Amino acid sequence: MSSTADEGGADPGETAEQRPEIRVTEEAAEQALGLLTGEDLDTDVAGLRLFVQQGGCAGLSYGMRFDDAPEDDDTVYEHHDLRVFVDPASMNYIEGSVLDFEGGLQGAGFTVENPNVVSECGCGESFRT
Repeated sequence: MSSTADEGGADPGETAEQRPEIRVTEEAAEQALGLLTGEDLDTDVAGLRLFVQQGGCAGLSYGMRFDDAPEDDDTVYEHHDLRVFVDPASMNYIEGSVLDFEGGLQGAGFTVENPNVVSECGCGESFRT
């Protein structure tokens, strides 16, 4: 069953209003929508998948990719017309996070501001909760 940002939750006893949602800044949404459009994906259905995977020197790392549609058990968020898909296992690590886009002299890219992180590696590519 697909759910929206107001439904479901990592803790069965927690209501949707209590669960911290994943937010997306306007800049991140604009950048991702531009990339989605460049891939000829329908932004009304397709979206950005944000997930956590094993790896990196701190144990976990973020992953992102475009998907044609959400999976049945995904939580789906929509911010600034961008759909973001998060699977239940990843949600346990990243709920309450903010997806942002930063540019600068060192390069540009998507960043995740995660309130659940207790430590990060020096390069900022992996984390531990």
